Amino acid sequence: MSVAAKSIKFGTDGWRGIIADEFTFERVALVAPVAAKVLFDTYGQQVGNRKIIVGYDRRFMAEDFALFVANIVSAAGFDVLLSESFAPTPAFSWAAKQENALGALVITASHNPGKYLGLKVKSAFGGSVPPEVTKEIEALLGETLPPAETPGKIEKFNPWLSYCEGLKSKVDIAKLRDAIDKSKLTLFADAMHGASAGGLAMLLGDNVKEINSDSDPTFEGGAPEPLPKYLSKLFGVMKTHREQNPNNLTVALVFDGDCDRIAAVDGEVNFLSSQILIPILIDHLTKRRGFTGEIVKTVSGSDLIPLVAKLHNLSIFETPVGYKYIADRMLVAPVLLGGEESGGIGYGTHIPERDALLSALYVLEAIVESGLDLGDYYRNLQEKTGFNSAYDRIDLPLASMEVRAKLLEQLQKEPLKEIAGLAVTGCQTIDGYKYRLADNRWLMIRFSGTEPVLRLYCEAATLEQVHDTLAWAKQWAS
Repeated sequence: MSVAAKSIKFGTDGWRGIIADEFTFERVALVAPVAAKVLFDTYGQQVGNRKIIVGYDRRFMAEDFALFVANIVSAAGFDVLLSESFAPTPAFSWAAKQENALGALVITASHNPGKYLGLKVKSAFGGSVPPEVTKEIEALLGETLPPAETPGKIEKFNPWLSYCEGLKSKVDIAKLRDAIDKSKLTLFADAMHGASAGGLAMLLGDNVKEINSDSDPTFEGGAPEPLPKYLSKLFGVMKTHREQNPNNLTVALVFDGDCDRIAAVDGEVNFLSSQILIPILIDHLTKRRGFTGEIVKTVSGSDLIPLVAKLHNLSIFETPVGYKYIADRMLVAPVLLGGEESGGIGYGTHIPERDALLSALYVLEAIVESGLDLGDYYRNLQEKTGFNSAYDRIDLPLASMEVRAKLLEQLQKEPLKEIAGLAVTGCQTIDGYKYRLADNRWLMIRFSGTEPVLRLYCEAATLEQVHDTLAWAKQWAS
């Protein structure tokens, strides 16, 4: 295997690298035909064709790389449906399912900074491929594939049409449009210069107030990740609106770079992560839509999620971090909703894929049908469950992979018995180390599999306790 092939590693959802350094045409030429072959080996008998969807987001050179992938995959003997525009990653997962294709190859680096690009591999069933498929792709990299006797054909398609029609069928679009058009609800949407741009307007009309919908490959020097530190412009716009319209029901929805993650800002200009949105969605979909099924959460999910599930007699299934594990569960069990703390939420009535635009529609439906501001809705759930908490997460860069290895060895050989002055009462290890402490707060320590980064997660009764615990964890790792 070549040096170039050895450096290609798939994370929890695809392969990513710095453009012109790790992510190059040379490396993409290694990955794309192998990914197509593995998709055929995995799903070929099921779908009975050699069709591959190729799509892309709004990043620098994403369209160029998508065309390159289409040509490479076509030369390997596969028929290609190539997107004629950028679109959300879930739109390409939807297309894979609707077109009965082997899967989709999507050029995107999701929420990473602008210098990154990447490749996500989606399955025939319309979700992320399972870990064994990406492992098979890695194992075959560098092997010389036999040339195709007959190249496949390339056709272009509009990824938005069928996708938007599918989303509209999930909610009462007329009711949502009416609330927005009659100013019963003011809706802001922050596209973060990403692939969601124009999406809510296609679904709900021109009265959606979209910001950051223009193309900016640098993402204003930050990253298209729905976190408070990247939302200063949105917060400013909403504060001004609130001052001028103090009694208006208002919400902002925020989408990451490829529109598979969501966050929100309520009418009081409070940031709401998916740790808050997931419990709201469980309550709304159960109570007003009559949905049933299992709730799937990643190990980093809030303790409020199982408490709200219990209110509605719903069972909980817990997975490692990464939506592909949730998708795996959706294929074998009746699932109402599956969600992860980083913003990815999907539904058993849809494809087994996180979908931020569908989540946006369900969140809007919850507001319109309850008449409540999202913050008030959340506080009501806290009162019903008797559970109040705060949450935060930090990603801590480490000096090297060697430092990462030493910290991991330390956790294995010297188990933590006390954290931030509190006794450890339990430790869960399905993904990293999740420590329960004496006052019921938890700290999760998890290492990136592909880079020297330590991810620290904490939920506690107050934000002060969260920050104290995270500060302790940072000190421990230093």
